Amino acid sequence: MSVVALSLDQAQSPTMQEPSYASPCQVSLPEMCSLLFASLPRSDQRRKGMEYIRGLLEVRGRKSIRNIAALVGGQATEQSLHHFISDSSWEWGPVRRALARYVVSVAPPQAWVVRPMVIPKAGRHSVGVERRFFPEHGQMLNAQQAVGVWAVAEELSVPVNWRLQLSPSWFAEDRRRRASIPDDASAETLGECALQAFLEAAAWRLPSRPVVMDARATDVASTVPRLLDRGMPMMLRVDDSLRLSVTDPALKGFDATPRPVRQIMSASRGLQRPVVWPDDSVGAVRRSGLVTAVRVALPGPRGRRTGTGPCDLLLLGVGSTDRRRPGEVWLTDLTSVPPAFLMRLRGMVRRVDQDLARGAEQVGIRDFAGRSYRGWHRHVTLASAAHALAALGDTDDGVLGYAS
Repeated sequence: MSVVALSLDQAQSPTMQEPSYASPCQVSLPEMCSLLFASLPRSDQRRKGMEYIRGLLEVRGRKSIRNIAALVGGQATEQSLHHFISDSSWEWGPVRRALARYVVSVAPPQAWVVRPMVIPKAGRHSVGVERRFFPEHGQMLNAQQAVGVWAVAEELSVPVNWRLQLSPSWFAEDRRRRASIPDDASAETLGECALQAFLEAAAWRLPSRPVVMDARATDVASTVPRLLDRGMPMMLRVDDSLRLSVTDPALKGFDATPRPVRQIMSASRGLQRPVVWPDDSVGAVRRSGLVTAVRVALPGPRGRRTGTGPCDLLLLGVGSTDRRRPGEVWLTDLTSVPPAFLMRLRGMVRRVDQDLARGAEQVGIRDFAGRSYRGWHRHVTLASAAHALAALGDTDDGVLGYAS
């Protein structure tokens, strides 16, 4: 077992028992589809699901229903595929759960990375679309925003769950009806959407692995205990305005008064140490940087483990050119693993971004042109399955293998 896998196993909660999965195996497209679509009640639905995934893998250019139908059957097929994606009754949740369990069996994950995805749109009618400012792009965009939960292994990452962020404007009666938004959906902030996307996947009893996510848009005080309750270790990027209590004996002059992270980091420059770690996203490259590690706790009752005392957390400042303030700040409950391992976890976000760009986008993860909530969810579910097939390198029929 690798050092990384060993560290992950040591970090697991003793109360979280992993389910049993099938032995690793290489399956063909039909065999994998039989696993994914076992929950679909009708054979024609299972056949259309396989045709759609085949189209996502083989069609050149935009993966529209029209282009997929042209590949697999023509105009009549276009109508039936449109119904299968937008108007049919099959549930995407069981398909995603089957995909997640398959991925775990053949490429055991080292972490679950929760990552937003922006989907630019020309019009305003696609479900969830808004015109808003996206800091990561530095501009206003007319776009949908979704959150993916990715299983990240040593050499690949695969999305296993998706959640579409919906603002309050989408719950006006006319917009909700036109987009077929279900009654149990509700408006969410990006942070709420990210947390719920992961909690949905965690309910499938997947292995306990660190959850890596940007939590600057979340209520960290409520996010941390909810992850701990699921038995999931965590590595959360936080905002430097977050208030925490210092518990580290190496940092003198601090009492239990909650203080902003920026103040804690400013007082901790003497604890800064050089760290070297492997960057899995670019092969055998090793990176180095200055990392500050300070023991902290969330203030108040939310910062306690089931009433037994403060939850021991580690605040990590990752160096920048400005030695007075770190470029990034992360919060984790993995207090006993080396900083190099924590930096490797941090780098898994880059792996997901690369696999999204060079893999998931090639199978059309952003290409759904319909307007309905259900259609969007079914499309990204099948695109995730197509990405998994390609990333796992099943090249028997020549349609897979772009992931190299």
